[in-house]
Amino acid sequence: MAASTAAASLPQSDRPDSSFLGHPKGLAYLAFTEAWERFSYYGMISLLVLYMVNQLLLPGHIEHIVGFQGFRAAMERLFGPLSTQALASQLFGLYAGFVYFTPVIGGWIGDRWIGQRNAVVAGALSMSGGHVAMAFDESFLLALLLLIVGSGLLKGNISAQVGGLYAANDEARRTRAFAIFSTGINFGAVLGPLFCGFLGARYGWHIGFGAAALLMLGALATYLRGFRHLPAKVAQRGLQSGPASAEDRRIVVALLVVMAVTVLAQIAYYQLANVHPVWLQDHANLDAFGFQIPIPWFYSIDPLVSILCVPVLFALWNRQARVGREPTLLTKIAIGSSICGAANLVLVAAIILSPGRVLWVWPVLYCTIQGVGFMYFWPSLLALVSKAAPPKINATMMGVSFLTLFVGNNLIGRLGAFYEQMTPSAFWTMHAAIGVTGGILIMMFRGKLERSLALPPAG
Repeated sequence: MAASTAAASLPQSDRPDSSFLGHPKGLAYLAFTEAWERFSYYGMISLLVLYMVNQLLLPGHIEHIVGFQGFRAAMERLFGPLSTQALASQLFGLYAGFVYFTPVIGGWIGDRWIGQRNAVVAGALSMSGGHVAMAFDESFLLALLLLIVGSGLLKGNISAQVGGLYAANDEARRTRAFAIFSTGINFGAVLGPLFCGFLGARYGWHIGFGAAALLMLGALATYLRGFRHLPAKVAQRGLQSGPASAEDRRIVVALLVVMAVTVLAQIAYYQLANVHPVWLQDHANLDAFGFQIPIPWFYSIDPLVSILCVPVLFALWNRQARVGREPTLLTKIAIGSSICGAANLVLVAAIILSPGRVLWVWPVLYCTIQGVGFMYFWPSLLALVSKAAPPKINATMMGVSFLTLFVGNNLIGRLGAFYEQMTPSAFWTMHAAIGVTGGILIMMFRGKLERSLALPPAG
């Protein structure tokens, strides 16, 4: 039934089509849409913490933010008094977390109400408005709200459409499709910080944020161009309202367990966008042969590595598959979590071995290892959810998968608030332990999870 449902959702012209790297043409439009969207998102977010710490949250600016006095009071009632750095960390965590919480609601809207394609269009428009609002101090909170709402409509629905291009039993192509899709994410994540970071450093923060708005409009134009090649999975109310079977409930519970453990990988990975820029500003020597490396550029390294390692990983996995040894999706998630955790030990080693400021080579290595870890755990999680989630709630479950980022980013915001109270080596050691623990937990319960998800056992 799942296979027939997936096939029925495909545009007629795309069902036999393998014109884009051996995949349906719709994958190209989805990947490039996501590349533009991530270009704008990561361009903005690479500036966000430094913008808050160095300008927005300082006297002379913070008073201009509409509604911020009450917002800060509410945060300090929850978390206690917050320094400028702690306030920026907590605010970053809340924003980045809710960007990945609202896809649950957006996926539900796409599944039950307006359809996945319309939800993506509405999300792109809202995010464009958010980036425009970010260009002004006064509308900072409104900008975050628009970006959160827009991301909710776009993220879960566009990811579900990737899986919707393939039959349920086409696991190999689906997994590689999500790796290609994630390459689009990383392409945007590479160029966004470079482009917006350069504009922000040269012409001011708001110019960088304004450029992100134009990039988001590019994402919308790309998506509309490929509209007819995408799965039109419109709400089917009768099918959606039926009770879930016992098998469906078992699968959903198992997926939620995997997602919960994956939060640990998110914590080990995403601190590079929150505390890492502040740590670089305070403790790193960024002079590379007479050139001062802009801090936002470090946020481009791990996605660049992710792009470059895709053909290497494909070759490795294909070779392993030929002898029946390719890691299962769960094993890949465990490997990725462990790699992301171990990357933090690079910073610990740098701190121990460097008598003064840490040379820029060390954080480059840290970001490089994180890029490899990302390509193991994140595409594998999306492929797992797309394959195993019941068809009636597939987009909703794709949205739920982004809850790992909601929880993870809120936790890195909270953990980042303790950065000033810990030594840097202890702070990064803690994150190493968190990531490695995630890998260990997945491997401990892998067999039981694979049985619950009706996946073939590991070879």
